[in-house]
Amino acid sequence: MPFRPALVGIILVLASAILFATKSIFIKLAYQETVDPVTLLTLRMVFALPFFLVMALVASHRSSPPPLTRGDWGSMFLLGFAGYYMASLLDFMGLQYISAGLERLVLFLYPTMTVLLTAFVLKRPVNRLTWLAIGVSYAGMALVVWPDVHNAGEHLALGMALVFGGALAYACYLVGSGEIIKRLGANRFTGITLSISSLCCVIHFLLVNPFSALAVSPRVLGLGMILAVVCTVLPATMLTNGIRRIGASRAALIGAIGPVATLYLGYAVLGETLVGIQMAGTALVLTGVLMVSLNRT
Repeated sequence: MPFRPALVGIILVLASAILFATKSIFIKLAYQETVDPVTLLTLRMVFALPFFLVMALVASHRSSPPPLTRGDWGSMFLLGFAGYYMASLLDFMGLQYISAGLERLVLFLYPTMTVLLTAFVLKRPVNRLTWLAIGVSYAGMALVVWPDVHNAGEHLALGMALVFGGALAYACYLVGSGEIIKRLGANRFTGITLSISSLCCVIHFLLVNPFSALAVSPRVLGLGMILAVVCTVLPATMLTNGIRRIGASRAALIGAIGPVATLYLGYAVLGETLVGIQMAGTALVLTGVLMVSLNRT
């Protein structure tokens, strides 16, 4: 691997991981303005929608892509709704109840869920090392949560359940998208599916909120734009280009900086803290997920 492309790839993946890590920080800052999760998510997806549409259109006009069938549209609608839209909604709702650092750690478990879903749905065997890695990941999560169990009570359980559900929905999205991506191409599929997710957010907003709810403060509006561009479009593009240069295995290793970055930013920006046993648990979660990711790649 030439040095310069590899260095560019490393920088892209590292920047992607850090930008993704800021998402929960900006959501927490927006919640200080008393905006509700549905409105904030709608702002994010509406601002990101033009980028998704351009991605889909550009990919559709390159080379000679296969025509979209009814089955393709049905699959993309299902994955856009039950996968990415639900994953984002549950994540935004969960962040009302738990810290940004804990949310990022729970989301970081999604590779373990992807492996288990693949094993049960697609009947692919899971080796002993992967089972060990999954056990290490969830043991680490137990250590992270344990000191807060008695203090946070029901709010902690609800927040973790919501974010865990979001991670599971995203894992379902990844498992379900594998075959259709091979046929349609990653950019075309992603652009169309995330456009569908954006429309789902708008419909949800219109069903539960008056249109006047979009009259948010300039700060929330700015945070919505940041969530769309800085925390969604830019890191996703960087990650795709980084993986193309250095491969998925190296990208997985570098991506482990994400939860660590969120923990630091949560401490620096939001005043969140972790005790010793939680730091040990964090190390176990990172180790276990990396073992799963590298064993798959």
